[in-house]
Amino acid sequence: MDAVRVALLREVLAGTAWPAAARGFAGALRSSVVPQGGGLLLVGTASYEPWHLAAHLVDEAMWSGRPELAPTLVRHRVSPADPAHLSVGPGRLEVAGRGATLLLVAPDRPDDGLLERVHDARRAGATVLSLDGGVPEVQGLAHECLTVDPERSGGVDLDTVQHLVSAAAGENGLPAPRGRRTRFRDRLSRLADHLTSPPPERW
Repeated sequence: MDAVRVALLREVLAGTAWPAAARGFAGALRSSVVPQGGGLLLVGTASYEPWHLAAHLVDEAMWSGRPELAPTLVRHRVSPADPAHLSVGPGRLEVAGRGATLLLVAPDRPDDGLLERVHDARRAGATVLSLDGGVPEVQGLAHECLTVDPERSGGVDLDTVQHLVSAAAGENGLPAPRGRRTRFRDRLSRLADHLTSPPPERW
């Protein structure tokens, strides 16, 4: 989702808690991975693989000049024919420890095997964050969670929140912008906010 569409989405959700909640969660993600120089592992459940979030985080990592945000997508089923960046299986979680950040996207309850691996990674020192659909077992494992309960979210779904989080993760809030592409991204975001803001009141 490009900067203009994200700005429009934020405009639609203005007055709700979602933009601020997404920025807060993205800030926790950024503060976990940037000082460590990376180590972000992204995993979903057996029935939900967060492809789009992985792609958006890769884009934000490039545009913001923060390569640490680019995740390793951990998949439940890996084929020998898959390219290297899509060939990381759940065994990778078993060696996640201090310095690693594990982002679990769980619209439904993960199987016991995944919950156990996440628990072991946390015990080994990994930081666990979750985007979840109100799963108590997941919330109990996460240091930071953002819950999208379909019954209480006001019509906002998990995919929408992932767009907000990924866009906010790449915002230049702490380090100074680096590189020409980052400055262009900032100008585009400001332009999108300007174009979608309501006209000033006339007296």
